[in-house]
Amino acid sequence: MVKVAQERDMLHFFRKLHFSAGELARIRQIIRPSGRTIFLPYDQFIEHDCRHLDAESDAGNVDYIMKLAIDAKFNGVAFHYGISKRNWEKFDGAMPLILKLNGKTSFPSQAKPLSSFTCFVEDAVRLGAVAVGYTMYYGSPRQDEDLPQLAGVRKECDKYGMPLIVWAYPRGEAVDAKGGPNASYALESAARMAAEMGATVIKSNLPKAAKPEYMENTGIPEYYRKVEKELQAIKGSFEQKRERAKRIVKAASGVPVLFSGGEEIDLKSLRENAQACLDGGCFGFIFGRNIWKRDYKTAMTLTAELAKLLDNTPLPKIQ
Repeated sequence: MVKVAQERDMLHFFRKLHFSAGELARIRQIIRPSGRTIFLPYDQFIEHDCRHLDAESDAGNVDYIMKLAIDAKFNGVAFHYGISKRNWEKFDGAMPLILKLNGKTSFPSQAKPLSSFTCFVEDAVRLGAVAVGYTMYYGSPRQDEDLPQLAGVRKECDKYGMPLIVWAYPRGEAVDAKGGPNASYALESAARMAAEMGATVIKSNLPKAAKPEYMENTGIPEYYRKVEKELQAIKGSFEQKRERAKRIVKAASGVPVLFSGGEEIDLKSLRENAQACLDGGCFGFIFGRNIWKRDYKTAMTLTAELAKLLDNTPLPKIQ
């Protein structure tokens, strides 16, 4: 199995579209020999406040997170600026850094969300990061602020040859009124928007089946109500998830897609979701809470399983 993985093209997901030499040089640092990748994001303490301190693990300790990332052989970690600046030097380049550029708290109303700058692309260059992450809230009433902000980040990334990973998340009252942030309609549209904005890689959630009232919601385009009905007619939970993942990948129009683990779920569901996303053609995983909130032994075993899936699932034909 290892021999097969090593014979793959590491840049398989990046061959069809144009990526700059700088992007590819950095991307090579965060790809497995099999051509796929797995990241450990640790940016949730801004978005979710400090509720994760009660995890089974030592989740509030950056040293623990880095030990887990290194021991489990993740391909990169995503940190915000403060944690990176105060801790990165002692890790001595042992793990590639993805610097998260923006964030928001959970205190204000989430009806009109905007993830504001917490640092800048120049900070990523100075810290030695291999990529930056940006959360785009697709469909938010504040998109007139969000999209120009993202365009500015993309411009700076082009200047430095820095890969831009876009967290493509539908959010806000308008999204809630049209099926919610986990609908295929919303997530496919968000993935496409990230591609249109110039993302190097797109981070998406795996869509969930819509509730019955979705079909009667005239605010949702008739096309997507028809699509949802067809998706729900597919027999088998796994098969439905695979088709939803495949549609996200297709919407991204050739830009590589990472799927997140989302909120904590049971191990059986996580494994099923992971295989469905791979069979749907994804580039890899960016799993945080489902890894570092579990005890060390479970996290290590689970990551080894995910790595095996990444390395042994055949690479898809790129659209």
